[in-house]
Amino acid sequence: MRWPKNPPPLSEIFKEIKDPARVADLLRTVREPVVNGRYLHWDKLIRHTPPPGLSHREWWLALKLHRASPRFEVPLHDKSGNPFTCALVDPIPERLHRIDLGAGGRIEMPDQITNPETKDRYYVGSLIEEAITSSQLEGAVTTRLVAKEMIRTGRKPRDRSEQMILNNYQTMRRIGQLKDERLSQELVFEIHRLMTDRTLDNPSAAGRFRRVDEDISVGNEYGEVFHAPPPAGRLEERLEAMCAFANGEIPARFIHPAIRAIILHFWLAYDHPFVDGNGRTARALFYWSMLRHGFWLFEFVSISPILLRAPTLYYRAFLYSETDDDDLTYFVLYHLDVMRRAVDELHNYIQRKTVQVQALEARLRGLSELNHRQRELISHALRHPRQRYTIESYRRSHNVVYQTARTDLLDLQERGLVRATKRGRVWVFTAVEDLERKLAELP
Repeated sequence: MRWPKNPPPLSEIFKEIKDPARVADLLRTVREPVVNGRYLHWDKLIRHTPPPGLSHREWWLALKLHRASPRFEVPLHDKSGNPFTCALVDPIPERLHRIDLGAGGRIEMPDQITNPETKDRYYVGSLIEEAITSSQLEGAVTTRLVAKEMIRTGRKPRDRSEQMILNNYQTMRRIGQLKDERLSQELVFEIHRLMTDRTLDNPSAAGRFRRVDEDISVGNEYGEVFHAPPPAGRLEERLEAMCAFANGEIPARFIHPAIRAIILHFWLAYDHPFVDGNGRTARALFYWSMLRHGFWLFEFVSISPILLRAPTLYYRAFLYSETDDDDLTYFVLYHLDVMRRAVDELHNYIQRKTVQVQALEARLRGLSELNHRQRELISHALRHPRQRYTIESYRRSHNVVYQTARTDLLDLQERGLVRATKRGRVWVFTAVEDLERKLAELP
């Protein structure tokens, strides 16, 4: 990734304009803070053709002036003490409205998410996906297949990468339990300890601020530094301000909860208070904030897979905000788009799974290997994976004798479609976890 071109100082452009009336002309020519609906950084703007009669620098001045009016300050300050700001430009209001409807309410929510019998399948799947991709963003190297096998079977991690993924998974589960707690230094440290357990070169660095002698910076493999965080001596006061912001104590004005969660993500990443694990902790705090403010669908939404597909865009959103007068609008717009895509992908995934289940049910009806009673039970189990069946309940449902019911269920067990456990004197049958795959493999 390359360093973006720094915008020219507005004071220089003003000096170049000899006639004050020229500024009014610029504002009449450029009437909004975006270019074709895009909030362009100078690094991108110089690749576009300016409006007739304007230079790129004049075009930039007009855009910046239009961006000043819808702007508000946040309590995050850069290393020089200047406040970060954010402009509520289009399409931010529309994207926030979509999040309000699609992640906080229950309008058109898929049945698989609202149904207690099936929601856990998607909850665990989302946690695993987020754990894997969030860790891969920070350098974990392993395949999804191996990582999923480790988490689902409960085996111990074999290396640091697997430990990172397991930590991330366990932390995300913990976030769901912590969403009603106020953010504090102790809670941030707990999240960091969970995230970095047995993955740091210095184990004592887990759950504490980096020290003055632990100088860190963010850069690339060529030694180019992209970000030097605030000094270690200021971290405690900065974290105190971050927690006050996360808890809604500051500022006095209303900030939409989704924007507050995004800024919280940026804030911890900007301060980089830990020796390692800052990115994973920042994303965990984003989820904590979204769940705390009632966006319950984010228990099932995973943003890191989208970040991982184009990590340069993710990191550049940070740099754009830092290099253009501490303008958080770039990061907010980028993150809102990621959230929109993540919610859409969840809906698309559930739709695909629904079609798949319907196809399996249709295939079941044509399976001569199973009788109609067995096909009905498997069809029911596809939609109610936690349902328990007994020989007696099966007998009553199908009005058959005990031996027929027993034979049917044991045959399903032998085919690997259900598993049997004994509760006292009663045999209980439940569908296997990979029922869909087992059905697809039937001849």
